[in-house]
Amino acid sequence: MAKKKVAVIFGGKSSEHDVSNVSAAHVIRSIPKDEFEVICIGITKKGHWVRFIGSVDDIASGAWERDSDNVPCIMSPDPLHKGFILLEADGTYATLKADVVFPVLHGKNGEDGTIQGLFAMSEVPFVGCDMISSANCMDKELTHIVLGSSGVKMAKYISMRYSDISKVDEFIAKAESELTYPMFVKPCCAGSSVGVSRCTNAAELKEGIKKAFLSDRKLLIEQGVNGIECECAVMGNDDPFASAVGEIKSANVGFYDFDSKYNDASSETIIPAAISETASQRIRETAVRAYKLMGCSGLSRVDFFLCDGDEPVLNEINTLPGHTPISMYPKLMEHEGIPFEEQERRLIELALENSD
Repeated sequence: MAKKKVAVIFGGKSSEHDVSNVSAAHVIRSIPKDEFEVICIGITKKGHWVRFIGSVDDIASGAWERDSDNVPCIMSPDPLHKGFILLEADGTYATLKADVVFPVLHGKNGEDGTIQGLFAMSEVPFVGCDMISSANCMDKELTHIVLGSSGVKMAKYISMRYSDISKVDEFIAKAESELTYPMFVKPCCAGSSVGVSRCTNAAELKEGIKKAFLSDRKLLIEQGVNGIECECAVMGNDDPFASAVGEIKSANVGFYDFDSKYNDASSETIIPAAISETASQRIRETAVRAYKLMGCSGLSRVDFFLCDGDEPVLNEINTLPGHTPISMYPKLMEHEGIPFEEQERRLIELALENSD
């Protein structure tokens, strides 16, 4: 039987470009080569798409962007092509079909539903959540609205749009009347804690608002939550399952920011988390419930704070979690007895199942 062609897409214009490269290299190495043929599609920091045929090591290092053998390409939205159009140097073009797409992208245009809409138009099956669930999970305010209205516990918050920037002092007063410090200012649609500020007074709040608006035109001001930072991996379509709970111990006493996640060797992950069985079960049940409520499929990582009384407070849902060798999602699944290679096989199978 012919091998199915899996197009792994990586890179992108977001601030998480380098993380995507490392994740993609790990994914490509782990996809079972006896079952699948891998096609490598890179998106440069400027947003140009290329087919890359060099070494996986060059993907991890980022050197792939400078490879002279790169062939410019686009993904065709026409279902007739079922994949990519290669733009050859002599002005001709060729088509490159894919049986499934495995996006290893983070942040804007990667996990916000944008590229998922393109996949849907092309009618090529793809790993992960669909366009609508990706967009809703990326938007922190919409996540609050959907889950909060369904009884899932989340932090108290207020939202603000850039069009209201002239009223910033009013919003700060509103935040101080409804919430207590510390507060966290977050761009509504950014990943990996990009643009997030921990604020302990009005001056810091104003600076945090300015910073967040550099990343998005809508933000949240959230009540700080005092609890153990926990994460849970979920996999599946209609009948998803949740992994054991992992705990994060960050040397950054403020919060688990971008540097803590990717650059700080002193940050520690504990699997399984040092919490009670009751707390673990509550987190796992809430993770699956939130996954279903948000319409997720394939995979997601659901992040929580575990507060006094073993009460889980949901922080966010990450629909395309990192797949680096130290990322929490694959480590949690490995703890469940699912090695990385088997994880990739299952995710590809779930994508194909979703297209039936």
